[in-house]
Amino acid sequence: QVQLVESGGGLVQAGGSLRLSCAASGRTFSSYFVGWFRQAPGKEREFVAAISWSGGSTYYADSVKGRFTISRNNAKNTVALQMNSLKPDDAAVYYCAVTVRATVSRQRYDYNYWGQGTQVTVSS
Repeated sequence: QVQLVESGGGLVQAGGSLRLSCAASGRTFSSYFVGWFRQAPGKEREFVAAISWSGGSTYYADSVKGRFTISRNNAKNTVALQMNSLKPDDAAVYYCAVTVRATVSRQRYDYNYWGQGTQVTVSS
């Protein structure tokens, strides 16, 4: 089992920044790919970013590429999502998730463990 807890959400003006954090406990967190997803009201949960177990490879949705940065600290069992130049369309509940797959996935169904989510609100 892996337990995940997100933090760092809040209200920000368009153009501003937020840094989300995901703290993990349980099984060997450092062995797994970790992803961030988001879900806005009335929409499906969508892929935002993912990072390999070592942190050496990162993956982004086209909508956030160049604005968001995913990183991890395996010594602290944390993964962060730095979000810059935020837009109203970025408003959603953001979820951290872990997949036990050996390769990255952008599909939410491939992720085995999820946090409870943190709300990000962007005012225009």
